[in-house]
Amino acid sequence: MNLLQAMMIAALLLGGLGVALLGSIKVALARKLQIDEAKVGGLVSLFGFTMIPVILTAGFLTDLVGRQVVMIGGSALFAASLAALGLARCYAQALGSVILFSAAWSLTINVGNVLVPLAFGGTTAFATNFGNVLFGLGAFLTPIALGSLVQSLGLRQALFLLAAFALVPGALAFGVDFTVSPGTEAGGGQETSPTAPLLWILGFALFFYGPLEASMAAWATTLLTNHGVKETQAAGLLSGFWLAFMASRLLTAFLLPAGAERWLILVLAVICIGVLFAVVQARTASLAMLLVPIAGFVFGPIFPTLMAILLGHFAPEVQGRAVGMFFAIGGVGWTVIPILIGLYAARTSVRSAFGIAVGAAAGLSAVAAVLLASK
Repeated sequence: MNLLQAMMIAALLLGGLGVALLGSIKVALARKLQIDEAKVGGLVSLFGFTMIPVILTAGFLTDLVGRQVVMIGGSALFAASLAALGLARCYAQALGSVILFSAAWSLTINVGNVLVPLAFGGTTAFATNFGNVLFGLGAFLTPIALGSLVQSLGLRQALFLLAAFALVPGALAFGVDFTVSPGTEAGGGQETSPTAPLLWILGFALFFYGPLEASMAAWATTLLTNHGVKETQAAGLLSGFWLAFMASRLLTAFLLPAGAERWLILVLAVICIGVLFAVVQARTASLAMLLVPIAGFVFGPIFPTLMAILLGHFAPEVQGRAVGMFFAIGGVGWTVIPILIGLYAARTSVRSAFGIAVGAAAGLSAVAAVLLASK
């Protein structure tokens, strides 16, 4: 393992930690700050809303300031935001910490996605799927690790410990050679316009895909308990969702033939319609329990394969901006559609509200068809 790979492993684990952190500490944070569930939800939503403009800015920084600077700065800001959240004594301070946290995550994720093909080699689809297994591992392990750390050390000390880990990618970045000629980089295409039509197609694919992943992750346990499944068993099946999610990415990394990326997106998008429609129609606990890990297996390769298509199309000197635009477009759907599902669920039921997710899967299928036709 070289230093670039070690840095990327740490950065990808940290990125996964970022998406799982607030959900993992929400109970302990609410208790510490004496806030209700609505305010905790506000913190989670703020993370998503802040990400949209910041990750676009991060793309310009990655291309114009340099990857090393962005990785070191993102790592340092990540550590500072976690320490600030640990020190927060009121809701306003927590809000400020989450804004910093979202900005730091955006910086790290933008430069991390650009560097994945260079770090892991092989086809771009191999690199992005393999790299996102590590990202998923970070998200999977965070609730388990934090549950133990908060119980033994308390919330503040647990966050301080995570802040120390957040410094690792930045520290390793000081020793990485970032002067590789762009023409020799893996995964670099020829497109030099970061607003090319393909980017909009990919962005809208993420617009419709993101809510599928976010909604299943947020409401899978509620779906299952509404079917009479015990809470502990429902939590175990959610873990099964993430394990299947990572397993399918790993299989895709090693088995997907070069050039088949767009076909894979279309096939998986169509299967998503069927899986989510089955979730809405499910009347038995056994079927609902089966559908959760199946959804994870189907969802897993979609994001990293979209990223592979993007990185394979754009020249290295504009990849930061292309990744930023991709997340900014997709982040709107990723944020807004789950809110609509939540509002509709409050009026009806979570199972009925997943009809909106079926619509999002249909939208993804339509965009995937356009993506295939644009080849």
